[in-house]
Amino acid sequence: MELNKTNRMNALFEFYSTLLTEKQMNYMELYYADDFSLGEIAEEYDVSRQAVYDNIRRTEKILEDYERKLHLYSNYVVRGELLDHIKHHVSQTYPDDQTIIKALDAIQEIEE
Repeated sequence: MELNKTNRMNALFEFYSTLLTEKQMNYMELYYADDFSLGEIAEEYDVSRQAVYDNIRRTEKILEDYERKLHLYSNYVVRGELLDHIKHHVSQTYPDDQTIIKALDAIQEIEE
């Protein structure tokens, strides 16, 4: 499995898992987070390997569709990059101003 896809699915799952059905959540968590094979998941739920495969592929599309509409993950990434940029600029321009640095750290903690 491609690492970039796995990381993306795990990230999208973190943002949108509560919008999924319980079965979708379980299959995705086992497959992407716990690295179960399709066969292991099928055995666990007493269904065919093809049923697990189809459910995971549909759920991937659902997660991507949520992201396309809501942009929660991509906005999170952009905010993180902007915060890093601002913190770097502040530390270079105002190295002794701990108030700004602490405020930026607090914002970053909220994001995480």
